[in-house]
Amino acid sequence: MLQLVGKRLVQMILIMITVSVLLFLSFEADKLNVASKVLSQYSTLDQRLIWLENNGYNRPMPVRYFEWVWNAMRGDFGESIQFATPVSKLLKEHLLNTAVLGGLVFFITVSISLVLGVLSGIAEGSSRDRGITVLAVLTTSIPEFASATILVAIFVFWLDWLPGTSPFTNGLNWNDVNQLVLPVMVLVIYNFGYYTRMTRASMAEVMTSQYVRTAILKGLPHGRVIKRHALRNALIAPFTVMILQLNYLLSGVIVTEVFFSYKGFGKLLYEAAMFGDIYVIEACAMVAVFIAVMSQLISDIGYTYLNPRIRFS
Repeated sequence: MLQLVGKRLVQMILIMITVSVLLFLSFEADKLNVASKVLSQYSTLDQRLIWLENNGYNRPMPVRYFEWVWNAMRGDFGESIQFATPVSKLLKEHLLNTAVLGGLVFFITVSISLVLGVLSGIAEGSSRDRGITVLAVLTTSIPEFASATILVAIFVFWLDWLPGTSPFTNGLNWNDVNQLVLPVMVLVIYNFGYYTRMTRASMAEVMTSQYVRTAILKGLPHGRVIKRHALRNALIAPFTVMILQLNYLLSGVIVTEVFFSYKGFGKLLYEAAMFGDIYVIEACAMVAVFIAVMSQLISDIGYTYLNPRIRFS
């Protein structure tokens, strides 16, 4: 177990170093381009050269890189060009909003997909199995922008039950919780089908295994066989996929957040890319990669608990 964690930590560090080098070379190597972004394209060459000298950009590149990495490790990513606000403050606010949205989506999606996946897997080939599979494939094949448009047409323009945007101008609060309904629905609809199919396939495979058949032949109640013998082993593959999808819920929700004007991490990254806010882009990229490698570590640790054989291999 400790050896596995140690290997993953080394891999995480190597990945973070590689990404940081690529980011630095992509955005910080061209000093005049940085000055142009900060001072605007209408600034003169003399103004840019003065800015570069005052901000230490004329130092050797390795010195600048290690200082940039050290500042990033302390949470100092500089000041946003677009918002004239410390990037760390923007990240904190937008990450919190996305964490609320992603947490709700993850909890609802996992709950629905596990129930439907188990119900489908234990009755492989039945009409119930076919119905759940068709529903899962149908919802997964509809992209977020399409389902968002359909849901807005129904619940905003036709029924007039929900707001069409989720700006949370006064911050997240329970008085405006109805603004979360449509973004959550869009993401749940898109994701639960994939989780359901994974759970269904894993459950169907486990139900044909010898130890499950032996338990059934011994006369154990069917529900007990499923809960105590089949379910834990069937959750191994879906658990891995669900944890790895945490990174999607962080940076892959750009379409949904932009569509509903939701002030989350994805919308922040989108706006930074459109404006050319290099400091925000760098910070968002580093955070997204860190979450990705952390989710991989969590997935591996959870895998060892669900499958004890891994711990002794």
